[in-house]
Amino acid sequence: MKVLFFGDIFGRSGREALKLIVPKLRKDYEADFVIANGENASHGKGLTENSLKEILSAGVDLTTTGDHAFDQKEATEIFSKKENPVLRPANFPKEVSGRGWEVCKVSTKMILVINLLGRTFMRCYPDDPFRIVKEILERNDNIKCVLIDFHAEATAEKKAMGFYLDGQVSAVLGTHTHVQTADEIIFPKGTAFISDVGMVGPKNSIIGARIDEVMKSTLMQVPFVLEPAEGSAEVNGVFIEIDDKTGSAKKIERIRQSVEL
Repeated sequence: MKVLFFGDIFGRSGREALKLIVPKLRKDYEADFVIANGENASHGKGLTENSLKEILSAGVDLTTTGDHAFDQKEATEIFSKKENPVLRPANFPKEVSGRGWEVCKVSTKMILVINLLGRTFMRCYPDDPFRIVKEILERNDNIKCVLIDFHAEATAEKKAMGFYLDGQVSAVLGTHTHVQTADEIIFPKGTAFISDVGMVGPKNSIIGARIDEVMKSTLMQVPFVLEPAEGSAEVNGVFIEIDDKTGSAKKIERIRQSVEL
């Protein structure tokens, strides 16, 4: 199975870039399945119904999220609709609307996608992702192809999850920091890993936001209103090739491109 995964989509710039790049990359890589993290898709915070529709219309099959999943007022309704191909972190409390994992049929193949949220340096304190992911894997032990979106801040926590699941899942892909890391690897037992996939959003920005607004806060120590930057975009993602029989990763390749809007 060939999978494309795109990091945090940030604002309008990210959505527009996704529309331009996904059809081309899906064809170039002959991808069977496309996943994108959409938790910053709506003005940099959360996900709206319209933003989700734009992401799906770009050619994305499933959308994951993170700590900003419920920042928009309509989020609860979006996640409660079973027909929406969107996940919130699986280690949120069970009472929270939505689902944290999904088994998707891809032609004659199946892939399990799990969305997890880290706990180190994060603004919220979800349940233990290490315990939760094992419970989900036990419930789906017949699925060979398994991909994890681990939305977390600390590199060490992400690396720990990668080694923890080595040989049990196809890939552990980090999101959240919006900065792509150059540490892609296939671990000894066959799990592909990268600390952070990066973002799809404004290129000339500070992790997606307007430089002047962030600098004002940095230099003056005053709060600022998050305003997505405009202009050309950067597209960060990874391509994963998975052995259908074993579930082991055969290849992981970073994708980093600029898109003029």
